[in-house]
Amino acid sequence: MSFELTEEQKEFQKLARDFARNEIRPVAHIYDETEEMPWEVIKKAAKLGLTSYRYPAEYGGLGINDPVTSLIITEELYWGCAGIATAINGTGLAATGIMVAGTEEQKKKYIPLFCDPDQPRLGAMGLTEPGSGSDVAAMATTAVRDGDEYVLNGTKQFITNGGIADVHVIFAQTDKEKGWDGIAAFVIDKDTPGLSMGQKERKMGVRASHTAQVILDDCRIPLENRLGGEPGTPGAISGLGALKMLEATRPSVGAAALGIARAAYEYSLDYAKERKQFGKPIIKNQAIAFKLADMATEIEAARLLLWKAAWMVKEKQPFSRGEGSMGKLFAGDTAVKTAMEAIQILGGYGYIREYPVEKFARDAKIYQIWEGTAEIQRLVISRLIEKNG
Repeated sequence: MSFELTEEQKEFQKLARDFARNEIRPVAHIYDETEEMPWEVIKKAAKLGLTSYRYPAEYGGLGINDPVTSLIITEELYWGCAGIATAINGTGLAATGIMVAGTEEQKKKYIPLFCDPDQPRLGAMGLTEPGSGSDVAAMATTAVRDGDEYVLNGTKQFITNGGIADVHVIFAQTDKEKGWDGIAAFVIDKDTPGLSMGQKERKMGVRASHTAQVILDDCRIPLENRLGGEPGTPGAISGLGALKMLEATRPSVGAAALGIARAAYEYSLDYAKERKQFGKPIIKNQAIAFKLADMATEIEAARLLLWKAAWMVKEKQPFSRGEGSMGKLFAGDTAVKTAMEAIQILGGYGYIREYPVEKFARDAKIYQIWEGTAEIQRLVISRLIEKNG
């Protein structure tokens, strides 16, 4: 067992850290205020391969398929700004769905779009609905076969890049009587008639990323756009199967929360060293020092949980005890706790927008909610430890 990073991992860590420091942090407050998509930053990230490194070289990516390397890059980008990093990384959910469940034809058609360094494309994954989030089987969006087409109807809620993405991967019910087994996923190209953007959300945090409803109104797509192909064809996978395979992305979500936690910790640590009360830096006060000690400990623990889960993905070991959920859960809780403690350490300064820690707190909260709430992660873990010990 070794925790020493490879030379390649160190190079990518430095690349992502330098990019976060030089290109993301200087403009983070601007996009947080304007709530606009950071297109210029996305274009720069694409030029460096930060949007396409994880995809196979045969499709135009860099072929970096090591999950730990991905976590290292993600942590650094989100250390820069969670909103901008989400705008850069948000496409990955749709692309990962296509990579893990798509036919070879679907991969050849769509993955190269996400690897173009000169014209970066956006992807969106549509799962959540106004009436169904954690209860996926309750989704109301339908996909009905009509000859050589599928007709989709429904509304998706809280979708990153929703309505503006070049490629949407949409989950829908093909047979409501079958519940989970009736779920399938479909790839929908931009400007397909019947697909439109609904309400764009104004959010508490991660404001630089675009979040909106996706409305499907008699949206017709060809049969070949069913992700994985028609049932019964060689290699076909159900939408539920695609969804389960996406569980491997949970450590990456945790790494994003970890980046926020580290940013809040580092800022409050520097502040505590410089801020003086009664003639000495406040870090000399045990009440402050112990907060920082807890922050440092929990950040290290979160990183180790996430790296272990990523290692398991690489080794194709199942999350038999909910290891992916453990990492995501603990990192999300750590991000929120660390950001709130950072505000406390800064006192009044922590509560005003001139200092970044209030933004860290706003950004952190979503990591207890999206990609599976903290409660759902605990449910997953508890069921698995009941079953597997």
